[in-house]
Amino acid sequence: QVQLVESGGGLVQAGGSLRLSCVASGSTFSAANWYRQAPGKQRDLVATISSGGSSIYAESVKGRFTISRDNAKKAVYLQMNSLKPEDTAVYYCNGHFEVWGDFWGQGTQVTVSS
Repeated sequence: QVQLVESGGGLVQAGGSLRLSCVASGSTFSAANWYRQAPGKQRDLVATISSGGSSIYAESVKGRFTISRDNAKKAVYLQMNSLKPEDTAVYYCNGHFEVWGDFWGQGTQVTVSS
């Protein structure tokens, strides 16, 4: 069994930055994703990082967000720069683990004020 613990959310002004962290207990990520869900909206994929380190981003965050990983720490990060009010959402980490399958973090709130 794997648990994902997220941290790093908070309140920031537009144009500011936050760094989200997602740490796995018990296993190392294969692929990992960050999703977000705004009130009343569906959960959308924000960024993906493969086991080899390649990444893919939603168009809305390209050039502003960076996903990265540290296998030694069993962690995945989402660096968010130039934040906009429309980035406000609960952000969820989703990880794929070779033996255990897919797991979700508990979510962390990001609020961007204008």
